[in-house]
Amino acid sequence: MRLAHVVGQGAAFVAICFMALAVAGRPAHAQIGSERYSSIVIDAATGNVLSAVNADEPRYPASLTKMMTLYMVFEALRDRRLSLDSPVPVSPHAASMAPSKLGLTPATRLTLEQAILGLVTKSANDAAAALGELLGGDESRFAQMMTLRARALGMTRTTFRNASGLPNAEQTTTARDLAMLARHLVQDFPDEYHYFSTPSFVFHGRTILNHDHLLQSYPGADGIKTGYIEAAGFNLVTSAVRGEVRLIGVVLGAARPGERDLHMAALLDQGFAEMGVPVGHGHDGHGGSLLVASAQAATLDGTAIQAAATHARLHHGWMAQTGGFASEAAAHAAAALGRRGEDGEVRIEMAGTHRHPQFHAVLSGVSQTEARGFCAALLRHHYACSVQHIEAGELASR
Repeated sequence: MRLAHVVGQGAAFVAICFMALAVAGRPAHAQIGSERYSSIVIDAATGNVLSAVNADEPRYPASLTKMMTLYMVFEALRDRRLSLDSPVPVSPHAASMAPSKLGLTPATRLTLEQAILGLVTKSANDAAAALGELLGGDESRFAQMMTLRARALGMTRTTFRNASGLPNAEQTTTARDLAMLARHLVQDFPDEYHYFSTPSFVFHGRTILNHDHLLQSYPGADGIKTGYIEAAGFNLVTSAVRGEVRLIGVVLGAARPGERDLHMAALLDQGFAEMGVPVGHGHDGHGGSLLVASAQAATLDGTAIQAAATHARLHHGWMAQTGGFASEAAAHAAAALGRRGEDGEVRIEMAGTHRHPQFHAVLSGVSQTEARGFCAALLRHHYACSVQHIEAGELASR
């Protein structure tokens, strides 16, 4: 099957991106029309708030919960109660967690460092539950410990009920509390924070890719975490550094990952501009253009965006997406490097701005093995690529 550049819903998505981003000179503002939307951007050095929308409204954290799980793990490392080589037992309870997961079983040999990497890349719910049991004896007790520690950090509106972020009506937080937690992770654990920028790691012969696309697409981004459950929408906490300034942004309640990422980029650009930091752009060294800083967000047509997202959910439920390229031709060429077999569909999606677009090749309607093979081929050529499982059962991830 030849490479297909979809012009139906794919073109509609491109048009939406143009509308969303070609609003030069306007400040970024809430682009998600749902009641679950919240956002905040803070200066990490001072904690000063640069922008905020619904920042104190209760929200479901989804896999942003794992930021607190990792805070507790990093404390145990700092206090020498555990080491990176410490074994992490996997109970039947931990192994039974819903996706996203590493596929652990009670027989799996797992070190603390592997569990950390599983959380920051795959957002593995089974690894999170196993860590909770290791530190708390059982996951419920660990959740109580998480809540108490959150209160001590000043997160007064946060309650945890599990270590992963899987759905629980009583597990709530706010954008402001999550920004506070991210700031503590950066400041309290300078030796461990680097894990949040891990692009991938190999676990039992499998390459596990990071769900956070801003690590490749946004200049200066160095973490922290993505999250999704159906009740929450797509969530993201991002830390980015330019010059001497580090900003932390939180976006909760987006309708799809691309919407979330573009909005975060616009909010951070606006924050850096307010701090007097030039908003520049660059290249990743392999032909992939980075999100330019002049990106501005506007209200998006949620129905059209959802239609574009639905278009990606073909029968197999797996898709692979490349990093950004400066031209549509370069994205096509990259897709050709990874393309094998006749199944699935390749299309080109645009992000960035009208003046500085970036193009992603998306392979959809394939099996997990085909999606991973596509990305493996691209990674051998040093191109960014991620595998995603798009279905209703995919919880507390991305």
